[in-house]
Amino acid sequence: MKNFSITASTLIIATSTLFGCASVPTTSTEKSTLAKQMSAPSEGKAGLYIYRSNTVVGGALKKDIWVDGECVGESARGTFFHIEVDGDQTHTLATESEFSPNLLEVKTESGQNYFVEQTIKMGVFVGGANLKLMHPTQGQQDIQKLSMAETGKCSKAFPKKDS
Repeated sequence: MKNFSITASTLIIATSTLFGCASVPTTSTEKSTLAKQMSAPSEGKAGLYIYRSNTVVGGALKKDIWVDGECVGESARGTFFHIEVDGDQTHTLATESEFSPNLLEVKTESGQNYFVEQTIKMGVFVGGANLKLMHPTQGQQDIQKLSMAETGKCSKAFPKKDS
């Protein structure tokens, strides 16, 4: 009976971690609506929309996102970020994951918007995260259903590699 109790407790904790609901601070509706217009970025810049769909899996997890080692913010289910980066460069996007950040390189062109989806996956101890560059049409559709999260608030600094 004791083993059953431990197994049941472990299952309940794992299920609530994967299927619960976490939240992060969001921007005003006006700011979110403006970002969803997908306007062209400023001169010499590219737009990055980084988002996490409103799926139930991983809903209890918040995951940090960084671009070129700088904090973008902490994502939660149903949120997106919109930032501008220098155009005509390759940028390294990173998401907090189970053991170390997962990376995605995106080569940008000035004047273009790019859409990156963060997905949550099963992990050994906690859920991990991945980043995927999306087709602009799909990304634009996905963003319309989400709330814009506030930028600049990560739970920790970007992990530096040991030299």
